[in-house]
Amino acid sequence: MSNLLETIARVRREVCELHAELTRYELVVWTAGNVSARVTGHDLMVIKPSGVSYADLTPESMVVTDLHGIPAGGEWGNPPFSPSSDTAAHAYVYRHMPEVGGVVHTHSTYATAWAARGEAIPCVLTMMSDEFGGSIPVGPFALIGDDSIGQGIVETLRNSTSPAVLMQNHGPFTIGKDARSAVKAAVMCEEVARTVHISRQLGEPLPIDQASIESLYARYQNVYGQ
Repeated sequence: MSNLLETIARVRREVCELHAELTRYELVVWTAGNVSARVTGHDLMVIKPSGVSYADLTPESMVVTDLHGIPAGGEWGNPPFSPSSDTAAHAYVYRHMPEVGGVVHTHSTYATAWAARGEAIPCVLTMMSDEFGGSIPVGPFALIGDDSIGQGIVETLRNSTSPAVLMQNHGPFTIGKDARSAVKAAVMCEEVARTVHISRQLGEPLPIDQASIESLYARYQNVYGQ
């Protein structure tokens, strides 16, 4: 149990700190948006509490739930807060995509504008080839309150190289091997959404051929960096 307590304390700190990245990159306003992380080796996740200001978030205020979104009892002590209204969606992703260790949701301006049109962001930038392996797809319209959004995320991303999906009329959700990777995907999703939007105001963006997309993606994922 002591190892689990230490793990949950670590994940709570990480999830709390990563919420500061959402405000740093101006991906959220007020209390909208959330980050969650899987507690590896256990059927648990950690997510932001609902309706709590980003400035007031602490590691201890992060809510531990099971993978059905139900707050979990344990020695770690859950706060007197309800988990995020998007918890059911996050939990569904963790149940059905075991490779996913982190999920992020924002209403970042440009990505959400594409979602409002129900339009995928076309792969017209080498950065998109690197990060997403192609276009950023659109997921189906779904109401908040149950796991319908999670179903749409999984259906859209299960066979996609993209770690981001634009849920129609809602906004972007991103996944990653861990929570930090999912946050990075959210940052990059907004960046390319903005750039491609601006490009379309100037004219028609030039597509990148599929072979080049695949080559760029393979290089970035397997060679780039340390």
